[in-house]
Amino acid sequence: MTTALLLMDFQNGIAGRYAEAGSDVIEKARRALAAARAHRIPVVFVRVAFREGFPEAAARNKAFGRIADSPQAPHMTESAAATQIVAELTPLPGEPVVVKRRIGAFASDLDVVLRGLGATDLVLAGVSTSGVVLSTVRHAADHDFGLTVLADACADQDPEVHRVLREKVFPRQADVVTVDEWASGLGAEGAARG
Repeated sequence: MTTALLLMDFQNGIAGRYAEAGSDVIEKARRALAAARAHRIPVVFVRVAFREGFPEAAARNKAFGRIADSPQAPHMTESAAATQIVAELTPLPGEPVVVKRRIGAFASDLDVVLRGLGATDLVLAGVSTSGVVLSTVRHAADHDFGLTVLADACADQDPEVHRVLREKVFPRQADVVTVDEWASGLGAEGAARG
């Protein structure tokens, strides 16, 4: 059994908005990242970005169909500063950064990366809870991954939606714990193996 930590959409143009609003979600994600690295758990970063000209943005897609014509367009390309991982979570050499083209993390080559890692269990953190986290939980559960959602390393612009997902929806398919609970469990697992 191999566990991988997925840090999803912690990029300047998305997670940065939460930091500006006073959320500690980036700090919680940083603590999860530190725990994963300390216990040699593979970390995969996921970000959303598009190729120049937005060939992936089909006109029929309600979320992304008009992005090429929007004021956000210059900020959503692969090379834009807004689509880069926040400095607090800078990937180390060898830690994969997956670029997705839709809301869910699996709208990318994530599955190939996870198979390469031999991952059977995923620990999820991301912004937003109702976007990338929800989509990824559903997809991963349907593909038989064991799932843990780090409730305090996720955030949503709608606190009530965040609460309902965390308390009522995710527990049907995932263990929902805090970063501290997850990290302390890693120490207990290591002690049990030693």
